[in-house]
Amino acid sequence: MAPALIETAYEPVRACTKKLGTGPSTKADEVTYEPGRTPVEGHEKYEHQDLLPRFPDLHWDDLTEVPYCDKGLYGHPQFKNLLDAATDVFDYNPKIGTEIHGIDLAKLTDPQKDDLARLISTRGVVFFRNQTGFDIDAQRKLGQYFGMLHKHSTTAVPSREGLEDVHVVYTDEKSKDQRAFFTPTFLWHSDASFSLVTYEIQPPSYTSLKVLTGPPRGGGGDTLWSSQYAAYDAMSSQMQTYLEDLTALHSSELQAEGSRGLGRPVRREAIITEHPIIRTHPVTGWKSLFFNPGFVKAIVGIPKTESDAIIRYLNEVITTTQEFHARFQWQKDDVAFWDNRICNHSASYGFAPHRRHAVRVACHAERPVFDPNGRSQEDEFNARCGLPKTNKDGSGQSNYND
Repeated sequence: MAPALIETAYEPVRACTKKLGTGPSTKADEVTYEPGRTPVEGHEKYEHQDLLPRFPDLHWDDLTEVPYCDKGLYGHPQFKNLLDAATDVFDYNPKIGTEIHGIDLAKLTDPQKDDLARLISTRGVVFFRNQTGFDIDAQRKLGQYFGMLHKHSTTAVPSREGLEDVHVVYTDEKSKDQRAFFTPTFLWHSDASFSLVTYEIQPPSYTSLKVLTGPPRGGGGDTLWSSQYAAYDAMSSQMQTYLEDLTALHSSELQAEGSRGLGRPVRREAIITEHPIIRTHPVTGWKSLFFNPGFVKAIVGIPKTESDAIIRYLNEVITTTQEFHARFQWQKDDVAFWDNRICNHSASYGFAPHRRHAVRVACHAERPVFDPNGRSQEDEFNARCGLPKTNKDGSGQSNYND
């Protein structure tokens, strides 16, 4: 979930439109550029009025466990049904992030949907550009194919009635810059966490976010994702074994308090839920870290000093290990589809005075479980590609960091 919307007056900053160069007019002369500034779009007649945020005073019953069958289990191992229709597909890096061109998310067949779920389970997050036909109704329909849609207990929903299972991300020209309110580590989250739904018994899996309006290219507002498969694989075998026996407490209390402090309703009472720190994915069979910076209250069964040290360590692994991060620069109508069971993500600030408006749909998954027979993503990939087992003892390092 994005941080709470706080209204304040703001004077828009306009991009420079002065022509470059002093000689005769040429095509190059007509380029407009000012470092750090991009043109600001006006919104006098805004086309997404029905999806602007509201905070209805509703009350929802506590969640109970519901059946869940992961559609990714039915997907083709090479994602053939989905990728046969694509015009281009490429990874952002070996660990996480894939972009696909030529696919219309509003027109997927069921076998393509199954392949999409399997691909997201494998790659963590998948990106689609310019999905103009993928409106909120199509977005909800696709989400419902994957499972029961999640309804958030505190965050904004669209102004249009009947969309209470849609989460609205919204910052406009009058919103206050909120960087001072949060540490960068705290802002990394899973929508199983920062939206604080890991406290629920069945945190979300497949989640889509579509940007309706946002900064132009270079205007900021990028989102970053971090692979929890890779976070698990980055640890020593001794640390993996240690964490596999532990559970953590996920709490919604902080978010409920923040909502009440702003005079907004809490639609479902705050709870604390215990989940394994390491979980196994039902589609891939790979082990992953299941930890959410800022919202894990404590690790169960160990001294507080030890718990705090482990939490700091896991925060650092997730937020600072660049090789399992993917960064996406949004454009209007772009869609990201990710698996909250195996990813953390973080929005980025610094996009004022642009409006940033997006809608998110997420479905509930299975109750998190740890299977000791689960496998390592990295070990499986290395074996498949004929690569040596990853060295984790700190010896024989080379200077690749240039």
